[in-house]
Amino acid sequence: MTEVTRSVVETVEEMARSARRASRALARVDGDERRTALHTMADMLELRCEEIVAANAIDLSAAGGNGLSDAMLNRLELDSVGVGKLSQAVREVADQPDPLGGIEEEHVRPNGLRVCRMRIPLGVVAMIYESRPNVTSDAAALCLKSGNAIILRGGSEAINSNRAIAAALREGLAATAVPVDAVQLVPMSDRAAIDVLLQQEAWIDVVIPRGGEGLIR
Repeated sequence: MTEVTRSVVETVEEMARSARRASRALARVDGDERRTALHTMADMLELRCEEIVAANAIDLSAAGGNGLSDAMLNRLELDSVGVGKLSQAVREVADQPDPLGGIEEEHVRPNGLRVCRMRIPLGVVAMIYESRPNVTSDAAALCLKSGNAIILRGGSEAINSNRAIAAALREGLAATAVPVDAVQLVPMSDRAAIDVLLQQEAWIDVVIPRGGEGLIR
């Protein structure tokens, strides 16, 4: 194993373990606290708008040099208006009804025992996706709203944008009841990180691929 590969393995494994710890703490955070945390995350996206747009400009420059199509560049581009939309989307998720604790099914057994199906968090979600940096904040918001920790692994073409967005989200969480490690971004673009991520079955409960057929396979 090379030093680079060893570094990837150690980084991803530690992220998975810390996500599990965060998910246990997050399970004790109530719906109002999660809502407040999401609004704080949205505030921080707006506050860090310039940094996010500057990071996106680096990605756009590199993508143009690598011959990405106009359609791909449009998906990647993120200006100040786009950052505002990211923030608004997080607020919309925050203000949705709390999805946890509701009873979907209930049966009474002949002996009088009530058997119910209640909505609870999954635990730790890993999201693997391409191109669109808005997925970073969208996925984080949806997971936190539903009480789940998330590990994000975006495409290499948006690595700087994703880092800036994730940093803003985590900065927002630092002042809330939600543990910061409930939102983590795999910091490197090495594709080996995906393979390592998929091996963390002891810590990650579900992996969601979002993208083309090749990524899903």
